[in-house]
Order: sequence, then structure tokens, then C-alpha cells
Amino acid sequence: MTVQSLFLVTLVVDDYDRAKAFYCGALGFDCLEDKPLPDGKRWVVVKPRGGDGAAFLLAQAANEVQRGAIGNQTGGRVGFFLKTDDFACDHAAMLAAGVRFLEEPRHEVYGTVAVFADPYGNSFDLIQHTAG
Repeated sequence: MTVQSLFLVTLVVDDYDRAKAFYCGALGFDCLEDKPLPDGKRWVVVKPRGGDGAAFLLAQAANEVQRGAIGNQTGGRVGFFLKTDDFACDHAAMLAAGVRFLEEPRHEVYGTVAVFADPYGNSFDLIQHTAG
């Protein structure tokens, strides 16, 4: 049996630098790659620091159809889940960096969670799972 993993997810954005500033600045992600491509495109890959999950390929919209998907890639549902091992620390740092939370933190049977949005309106869960 082969081993597979999801390592990269495309996130359509309006501007490479604006998106990179949010993900690497406000969220503290690492920029793994930022390389120029033909036709003014770039290969920009960002990933949560210290994590073993997937990274984002930040893809600047190239046409009206793609621009229409910005901020609504999952139809208004929470589409991305950012796992942390220190919810309180990350929540406070994100608030201080201007990240917009859509709710107050709540405690569920599976852990502590709060929904936040990126500058485009994509929704994320910041979540720390309950030990167990």
C-alpha cells in the first residue's frame, strides 16, 4: 500500500503581496517559496509554522471567474482548520495582529475553537483539541 498525504491547497487571492502579508504576518505562517513565473505569476507557498499539515499555494486570480471565487471558495462554510497546541497564546497574538474573529472562543467536547476570517472572507477554525 502506498502512502499519500495532502500537502498543498490552492487559495485564490486578489494580490500575492497582500495575501502573503496576512498569512505570514498576522498568522505567523512561514513562506516556503516565492518564485516568479511567466506572465507575471508567482509560485507563493505558505505554511503554518511547525506544523505537519498542508500548505497554501497563494494563487492570484487571473480572470473574472477566479476573482468571483475569492473569499467564497467553500460556499460560506468554514473551509480551513488551523490546529494549535496553545489556543490562548495564538488567539491573543492573532487579535493583536488585527485578525478578525467572527465569534468568541467556545469550548466544545472536542476542544476550544473560534472562527476567524482572512481578509477575503474565507472562514477558518482556530482549534486546540482536548487532550485525550
